[in-house]
Amino acid sequence: NTSTGAPNAVEITGLKKIFNAGKPNAVEALVDVDLSIEPGEFVSLIGPSGCGKSTLLRMVANLLEPTSGSVLVNGKPAATARKEQDYGMAFQQSGLFEWRSVVRNIELPLELKGWDKAKRRARALEMLELVKLGDFASHMPWQLSGGMQQRVAIARALAAHPPLLLMDEPFGALDAMTRQGLQDEVLSLVRASDATVVFVTHDLEEAIYLGDRVIGLLPHPGRIGIELKIDLPRPRDQLTTRENPEFLRLRRELFDFI
Repeated sequence: NTSTGAPNAVEITGLKKIFNAGKPNAVEALVDVDLSIEPGEFVSLIGPSGCGKSTLLRMVANLLEPTSGSVLVNGKPAATARKEQDYGMAFQQSGLFEWRSVVRNIELPLELKGWDKAKRRARALEMLELVKLGDFASHMPWQLSGGMQQRVAIARALAAHPPLLLMDEPFGALDAMTRQGLQDEVLSLVRASDATVVFVTHDLEEAIYLGDRVIGLLPHPGRIGIELKIDLPRPRDQLTTRENPEFLRLRRELFDFI
C-alpha cells in the first residue's frame, strides 16, 4: 500500500507448494500465486475442495513452508510474524481447551504475550461482552453450543488486537441462522479493531457478504482464477445486502466460475 507508506498486511510472491516433492505421489497444491492484501482489507478465499485455500492460509500463518516463493506479513517474513504473534487464527473446530473456563481460554494469547493477570482478565471479559457471552465467563467449553464455542474462539483470536486475522471456514459446521448472526458479529468486531482478515469459505454468498474482495482458486494445481472487487455498501445487512442487484450479479459470476 504505497499511498500510506505502510507495508501490505500480506504480500505473497511467486508462491508454490508441492507436497511430497520429488516423489511419485507428489501433489502440486499451489503454483504461481501472487497476492497483495492491504491493511484493513477483508479478503475472502473461495474455491472447490482441494484447490489449496487452507494450504494458502497455513503458509501465511507459517504453519507450512512454501516450496518456493515468499510470504511477507506486515513487511516481515511469515516466520517472524508468527513469533511476534502478528495474527490471530480461528478454525472450523473452535479449538478451545476443555480444561480451561471460557474466560481463561480467551486469556491464553494474552498470557503468552505476558499481560498481567488483571489486565488480561479485563480484556477477556470485554471480548466476551462483545460476542454477547458475558454471562458465560466461568462456563466450561463443553457446556456451550457449537455456535457459542465459535464465538469464544473468535473472541480469543481478536483478544490481543492482532493486526491480521486468519479464518479457516470458522462457520462451516454451524446452522444457517447461527452462521448469519456470526457473520454480522465478525464484521462489527473487525470494524472496531481495524484488523485485516483473510477468510476461507466454501460458501459463495458468505464470501461476498463479508469481503471487500473475493479471490477464487482453481484446483489441480491450485492457482488464482478470479478476483472480484465487492462494491457493496457497509455496514452490511443480511436482508438488504443479499437482495442488492450487485450482490446477485456477483453471486452469479462466482457460481459460473466455480
